[in-house]
Amino acid sequence: MKINLSPLHYLVALSKDIVEIKIVESRKTIGIKINNRMFTMIFYNKDTQMQTHFLKSGVTEITPENMNKALQQAIEIEIATLPTYLSTYYSINRTPKQAPIAAKLTEILLAKGLNEQQALTQSIKYSSKIMVFANKAGANVMSVLVEEMLHMSLAANVKQAMFGDPDLVNKSPTVWPAYLAGHEPAFPINRAKLSHEQLETFKLIESPKSFDKVLANVKAIPYLTIGEFYKSIERCIKQHYGDKKHYHPDRAQLVPNRGYYAQNNIDTIYYDKNHQPVYENAADAGGLIHVVDQTSALAALAIIVEQGEGAGEGSDDDTSHHELAHYYKFAQLQDELAAIRQEFQTVFGKSMAVDKFFIYNFADNAKTADYPVAIAAVSTLTNAVYSYLFIMSQACYRADEHTQFEIFMFGIHKTMLWILSSLCGEMTGFTYIGSDGKQYAATATYEEYQFNAASTPKSQIIALFNQAVGGYSGIAYIEQRIKDLPDVALEGFLEKSKSPLMA
Repeated sequence: MKINLSPLHYLVALSKDIVEIKIVESRKTIGIKINNRMFTMIFYNKDTQMQTHFLKSGVTEITPENMNKALQQAIEIEIATLPTYLSTYYSINRTPKQAPIAAKLTEILLAKGLNEQQALTQSIKYSSKIMVFANKAGANVMSVLVEEMLHMSLAANVKQAMFGDPDLVNKSPTVWPAYLAGHEPAFPINRAKLSHEQLETFKLIESPKSFDKVLANVKAIPYLTIGEFYKSIERCIKQHYGDKKHYHPDRAQLVPNRGYYAQNNIDTIYYDKNHQPVYENAADAGGLIHVVDQTSALAALAIIVEQGEGAGEGSDDDTSHHELAHYYKFAQLQDELAAIRQEFQTVFGKSMAVDKFFIYNFADNAKTADYPVAIAAVSTLTNAVYSYLFIMSQACYRADEHTQFEIFMFGIHKTMLWILSSLCGEMTGFTYIGSDGKQYAATATYEEYQFNAASTPKSQIIALFNQAVGGYSGIAYIEQRIKDLPDVALEGFLEKSKSPLMA
């Protein structure tokens, strides 16, 4: 028998001996329950764009002939995950105000028959739980985001050492939902708020095991998990790239001991119920590696796999077993989110939606074009700043040591910690009416901003800031930080040029 899942573009053939079929549709994900076993099928429509290179052509083995493209695809896989993790991170209000939450909870408890003292005591207890969980959830997602940026740098280091010219600019997904280049089966990645469904997507991204695809009539593509893809690269390196002649350590890389990478920052730390700081990332989970030979190339790739999927057969990504790998972090957070929802419904009633106290109501895959003029101006500025991060990152692979340090520390580092984070935070304070007539909180959209060649990207960012601040003065405090950014020239990455990287 056949089920036509219009407007999706695949028919799923099912065997005749099926006893029970249960279909649940979520976005473009279809769950089918057959004889008590749940299969997940992911579909994408004809408008979907994938950043796939050689793997979409059906190549099933990584060889010296396609290794260069495989490493570039690895870089793009890491880049593709950043907007979805960033969107979910900024959907979490890590510091919700406790007083109004406690007041609302007290009101509910009084209505349920508790006396004033009992209601007050319980409301403080449960509002504190919300505070701790929200902060922990944010630290959890940010800890993964920090390591995903590390993975991008490690993959770029390997490509730089072996082939040169890692390409980081204009590689973010242009259509959402997006799809990881080369993943089998394809599954949609959304820029969305924290939810059970979003964490399920995160688990698929970081999954250590392939998932059921037997029911989907889709074209075979080469890898089932990101880890398997990297292991295929590792096998090729072991077989064909043992000689030092294949490596060029003199080419610029992001290397350790220059302050370029820290496992933890203020956003990866949360405080537990006893007000003690908890660091999400372990110190021995891995960092930048200068790729100079086969051993260091394999070590860089191993960090990517272990941080995402776990070391060996375990769930940890560090030798001291203090940090879970990404998949298990998200699985744990998913369980904790389900538990706090259940607990609050048990105590406060079935209608209690605890999410509303700490999760902003973002629309899935919001676009700048969805916003009113004043919000759109701030969103466009945010997109330009986000795009400039990759311009500066790529410039680091073409710069001398001094210039690289200046670009990274005064550009990339400052942009991530101060400028981009401020803009993303400001966006959540806006509300707008979506095309469906519902009210949403605005969010950064992480769309590629196309800089023109008439002036430097920094000059264009300053112009966008001036336009945005005219409609919303709440971002005036970041003006000097933007003006202090290094001025990386556009031609420094678009093509080979004798022009200096710094304008």
